[in-house]
Amino acid sequence: MELNSFYPVILTKQVEESSKFYIEYFGFDIVYKADWYVSLKKFKSNIPFELALLDASHPTVPIAYQKSVQGMILNFEVEDVDKEYHRLIISEKLPLQLDIRDEEFGQRHFITSDPNGILIDVIKIIPPSEEESIQYVETVWSNSGKTDE
Repeated sequence: MELNSFYPVILTKQVEESSKFYIEYFGFDIVYKADWYVSLKKFKSNIPFELALLDASHPTVPIAYQKSVQGMILNFEVEDVDKEYHRLIISEKLPLQLDIRDEEFGQRHFITSDPNGILIDVIKIIPPSEEESIQYVETVWSNSGKTDE
């Protein structure tokens, strides 16, 4: 299969509130807006990331699945996770679900959540521990961070 695009669609009962959240805190722009669906894109980025929000009760969603999303984490990799922690948690007072910390597997991160309870993991890639580095298949690590093989 050759893809033209790939993006998550969040089923929600809060389309308007959720779209405002991703626009205000994560810099997305509106591509399409209806009361039941909002398509967002991050144009001011090297990669045009996309995200959509869909009213969970919309008739295009099969009846058995017409409920808000659960059990999902969106990962946002950033250059300066400490700066984003200060902006989102300290200044903007978004909910803190997991405090900022370094992980042996190669991440410095914290977790917040959106209006739907979807977890948002804000991450900076850091060198993993020597023990964890053997788990990586595609990447070699240097003291300065991630480099491609």
